[in-house]
Amino acid sequence: MIRIQEILDKVAAHNQEANLELIQRAYVFAASAHAGQTRLSGEPYLSHPLAVAYTLADMGFDEPTVAAGLLHDTVEDTGTTIEDIDEQFGEEVADIVDGVTKISMIPFENKEEAQAENIRKMILAMSHDMRVLMVKLADRLHNMRTLDFQKAHKQRRIAQETMDIYAPLANRLGLYIMKRDLEDLSFKYLRPDIYNQIDLWLEKHQVVEKQIIEKVVNLLKDLLASNDLHGEVYGRIKHKYSIYKKMQSQSLTLDEMHDIMAFRVIVEDIKDCYAVLGLVHSQWKPVHGRFKDYISMPKANGYQSLHTTVIGPEGERIEIQIRTEEMHRQAEHGIAAHWLYKEKGRVHTRDLEQFSWLREIFERQREEADSREFMHALKLDLFKDEVYVYTPAGDVKELPEGATPLDFAYMIHTKVGHHCSGAKINGRLMPLGTPLKNGDTVEIITDNARSPNRDWLKMVKTARARNRIQHYLRTEERAHALVLGRDMLEKEGRKVSLNVPRALKEGQLALVAGELNFENVDELIAAVGYAHITPRRVLNRLYAVLHPDDPSLAAAISQGKEKEKEKDAPKESKDDAPRKAADGISLSDGVDGVLMRFAKCCNPVPGDPVIGYISRGMGITVHRADCPNVANMEPERLISVHWDGQEEKPYDAVIFIIAENQPGVLAQVAAALAQQQININELSCKSLVDGRTELHLTIQVRNASQLYDIIEIIRKQPHILEVVRDTDE
Repeated sequence: MIRIQEILDKVAAHNQEANLELIQRAYVFAASAHAGQTRLSGEPYLSHPLAVAYTLADMGFDEPTVAAGLLHDTVEDTGTTIEDIDEQFGEEVADIVDGVTKISMIPFENKEEAQAENIRKMILAMSHDMRVLMVKLADRLHNMRTLDFQKAHKQRRIAQETMDIYAPLANRLGLYIMKRDLEDLSFKYLRPDIYNQIDLWLEKHQVVEKQIIEKVVNLLKDLLASNDLHGEVYGRIKHKYSIYKKMQSQSLTLDEMHDIMAFRVIVEDIKDCYAVLGLVHSQWKPVHGRFKDYISMPKANGYQSLHTTVIGPEGERIEIQIRTEEMHRQAEHGIAAHWLYKEKGRVHTRDLEQFSWLREIFERQREEADSREFMHALKLDLFKDEVYVYTPAGDVKELPEGATPLDFAYMIHTKVGHHCSGAKINGRLMPLGTPLKNGDTVEIITDNARSPNRDWLKMVKTARARNRIQHYLRTEERAHALVLGRDMLEKEGRKVSLNVPRALKEGQLALVAGELNFENVDELIAAVGYAHITPRRVLNRLYAVLHPDDPSLAAAISQGKEKEKEKDAPKESKDDAPRKAADGISLSDGVDGVLMRFAKCCNPVPGDPVIGYISRGMGITVHRADCPNVANMEPERLISVHWDGQEEKPYDAVIFIIAENQPGVLAQVAAALAQQQININELSCKSLVDGRTELHLTIQVRNASQLYDIIEIIRKQPHILEVVRDTDE
C-alpha cells in the first residue's frame, strides 16, 4: 500500500512551496472516515484513495486536487457530507469531491440511465473545474488495476464503460500514458481470448523484438551523433490494444503483424525535428502515406510530433516519432503538462483554448434533455481521430475522421447546415457524403429552399450535425403530427356531431388530455397524429366529459372498438409469443409483452453488454453492444435492454478456430467440449492451402464467462493456433 509520505514527496518535488499540511489533514480525515472498511481484495479501503492521490501527485497536480483524490469516496461511502468537506478543507476541495461523487441518492430506472446521468454530472462539473475529470480518471485507473476481484459481469460492464468514455477522454486531453493503461486494462476483460493470445505471442517473440529495438536505437543515436545533433532515443513495443486495433483495421493475423515497434527521438528544438526527419528518410525508405506532421498542424488536444513509418534495417516496418522536450511533456501528460493556476488555483475551461471540443460538449449537455442521447453524442465526439480542412478564406477547421461536407456546414452554422445544397472540395463539386481528407478546402453552397431529411443522418459523423438534424426533423414531424391529429379529430368528430374546435377552445379537450395521462392538449393531438392513440378513443372520452349522464353517443362512438382491437392485436403463435424473462432479456423501461429475438450476427449471451434494435414488424432484435452491425443502424431505433439475471437456458455462441491440419484435431476439440458438457449445434470445417484448417463451431453456453473459459480450454489443446469468439460482420 502506498504511504502518505510518498505522496507528499511527489507534491514537494513539483512545488517546494506546496501546502503539504492540507494533504496531510485530508489523509487523516480519509483514514478516519474509511476506518474498518476493506476492498474486495481484502486490503484496507484507504489503499484506494492513496493510490488515486499518488497518481495525481505524480502527474504534477496541485494540493487541492491531491487532497480531493484522498477524499473523493468519503461522501459516497461514509457518513461524510459535502458540507463537512467544505467546512474542513474549503470550497475548492469540496467542489472537486462533489463533482466526482456519483448520484447515489437519485432513483434511476436502470443502470444505463444511472451511468448516463453520472457521466453527465461529471461533464457539468468539468465545465467549472477540469480537475474533477483528473480525479475521476485517476480513480478509474486504480479501479481497473484491481478489477480482478470483481465478479465477471461487473468486470465487463466497468471495462466497457472505461473503453467507451474514460480512455477516449484521456486521449482527448492528451493523457496518453493513462489512455494506454486504460485501454489495455479494458481490453483484458472485454476480449480475454485475444488479449491472452497477443500476450503469449509477444512473450514468445520478445527476445527477437528487443534485439531489433536495441539495434535501431543504436543506429538512430549514431545518426544523431554523426550529424552533430543532440537528443535522446527510445524504443518500445506498441501496447496490446494498439496491436489489436491494427489487426482489426488491416485484417491481419498475429503472424502477419510487422509494424509493432515504435521509436521516439527527442531533440532540442523544432528545426532539429525536421533535420532528423530528413536524415531518417535518407537512411531508410519511408512508407508511402505514413507521414504526419503534427508540429505544423497540432492535434486538438495540443499534441505535436512528426510521425513517419520506414522500412527498417531488418526489413521491418518501424514507426518513428520526432519531437522536442516540451512536445514530449505535452504528449505524455497532456493537460497536466501546462496546468494553469488562476483565481486561487481554480482552472477554468476558458483558459484552455485548445480544448474547444470540450466547450461543444458543455453546450450540448445544456441542450440535450435525454441523458442517454447525450451519452450517444458524447461517444461520437470522443472516438474519432481528427482531420483538418480549410475554409475558402484559409481558416483551419478540425473535424473527426470520416466527416463530410455536411458536418463542415453544421460546424460553420446551423442555418448553413440546414440549407446546404452542395459542396465544392478543392474547387470540384462533390456529393455531400464525401469523406473529407486532411488539407481539403471546402466551400458550402446553400439554398434557402433546401432543408434536412432523414438520409442526412446517414452522411454525418459529428454529434453536432446529428443533433441539429434530429432536432429539425423532430420539430417538423411534430408540427405535421399536430396538423394531422387535429384534422383527424375534427373529421371523426363531425361524423358523430362533436364540435372538436369548440371543445378545444372551451377546455374540455384539456380535461380529456389529463384523463389520458398527457401533459397538455398538444401532446394528445400529436399522439393522434403519430397514431399512438385512435381518434375514436379520444372522442369517446370527450363525449363522456360533455355528457356524463348520456351513454348513448359514447356507445355509438365505441362501436367497432372491439373489432379494432382484434384487428390491431398481434397474432401470437406458440413459437412467436412475446419473449421476456424466458430468454433472460428485459426492456430497460419495464415494458412487457414485446416480441424479442437474438441477432444471429453476434449471438449475445448473458454477461455480454447488449442493445436492442426495433425491427419493422419483427419486434426487438437483441445485439451485442460491440456488434459491428450496430454502428450502421438508425440510432433512433436503438433501445436499452438488459439481462434479467436468469441464465438457466443455453445460448448459442460461435467460436472460430485456426488449427494445424493434423489428423484428430477435430476429435480432440469435440472431446474437450464434451468433457465440459458443452453441446455443439453446428460445425463447419475448411482446409487452407498453407496446411492450416479453419473451424466454425456453434456451441451452447450459459453465459459469457463460461464461453471464455471454453475458449481457453480449446486454446491449450495440441495443434491449435488461434481461438476467438466469432462475429459475422
